[in-house]
Formats: sequence, C-alpha cells, structure tokens
Amino acid sequence: MANLPETKKAGTGEKVQTVLKPGPMKHREAGAGLDLAFSRRAPTGDSITRDICDHCGLISYDNPKIVVGSVVTFQNKFLLCRRAIEPRKGFWTLPAGFMEQGESVEEGAMREAREEANVKIRIRDLLAVYSIPRLSQVQIMYRADMEAAEFSAGIESLEVALFDWADIPWEELAFPSVYWALIQFHEVKDQAVIAPFGNPTGEEAMRFPPGRPSELPKS
Repeated sequence: MANLPETKKAGTGEKVQTVLKPGPMKHREAGAGLDLAFSRRAPTGDSITRDICDHCGLISYDNPKIVVGSVVTFQNKFLLCRRAIEPRKGFWTLPAGFMEQGESVEEGAMREAREEANVKIRIRDLLAVYSIPRLSQVQIMYRADMEAAEFSAGIESLEVALFDWADIPWEELAFPSVYWALIQFHEVKDQAVIAPFGNPTGEEAMRFPPGRPSELPKS
C-alpha cells in the first residue's frame, strides 16, 4: 500500500491518514504498477464510513438494492413461483428480483415475470413500497395482469402455478413481503384506483411464517 501523509486530529494526539482527493486513476489501467487498495474511513465532508482507495481517493458507495416485482393475477387466480435457488429454495414467491442497469422500475417488474415464469404481464399500478433495512433493500411491488394462462417455470423456478385465494400455500411463502403484498392486494382487489401501501404495522408485520389469514373471506 502506498504511504499516505499523516496528520493529527484537532485536540488529540491521534494520527490519521489524509484522504486523497480523486484524481487520475492510472493505477486502474492495464499495465499500471498499482492495484486498487481500499480501507474504510469517512470521506471528507461525510459522516459515514466507506471504502476508499488509498492510492487515488476513489470512494466505493455501497447503497441499498432495489427489488421490483408484481402480484400477477389471471381470472382472480394468483401467479406464484416456487424458488429453485437460495435463499428459501423450494418456497413460493411472487415474480420479483433486483433491478438491472438501464431499465425502468416497470420494465424490471415485467422482465422478472418473463425470467421466472415465462409470462408476459401488463402492469396496472403501484401496489406497495417496502423498506427492508436489515437487508438494505427497497422493494417495489405492482398490481399486474396476464392476458392468457400461458406460463412455465423459468431457470430460477422449480414450478409456476395459478392459485385461488383459498389455495395459496401460506405456510410455504418464501418471504414476509410476499405475504404483505398478497394481503394488501386482496384488501383493494375491487378498487380501480388505490393509494400505494407501505410496510405493515402491528401483528401483520410480525406474522411470519404466516398461516392462512382467517379474518379474510375465502375469495
């Protein structure tokens, strides 16, 4: 690691390394003699510790990930995918996943449906936005329709199926947000225009793994 100049914190005897300002990053080019070497410290003017290159001052920002998906229905049936990958392999989920570079949120939701269920969907409207701080995720869920019952398991799914509300495998849902989205969808299923939901509170927020929502009608 290159030697960096040292200074002293005001009012203390502690020596700290000076954060270099970003400049020409020739050590990242082919044939350069230096490699990226990161250490964790707070950049100048920032209060959060981040990974900073000791050679050029490049800051690596590790920001929350965006997950996009949809509650997809066909003639009052719900499309679910049984996961073929970890985490929660073998459990049922909604078609959803991480956004890719260069796509809109709606495009991401439609792509995930194609990848996981080989299905073309029509986005209706925004159902919910969930904050998952423990995973550093923001999850955006839509209401969506499929024009025909034409689907099959994608590479990340063991199987894909349409379920009546009464037959949803509640005890085998993969994630809390899958449960939240289904419950919230059902709450507004007959409404043409809705206000998007957020994280549930109280008992519904803590109920996982869930059983069948006994307080709701069977259809």
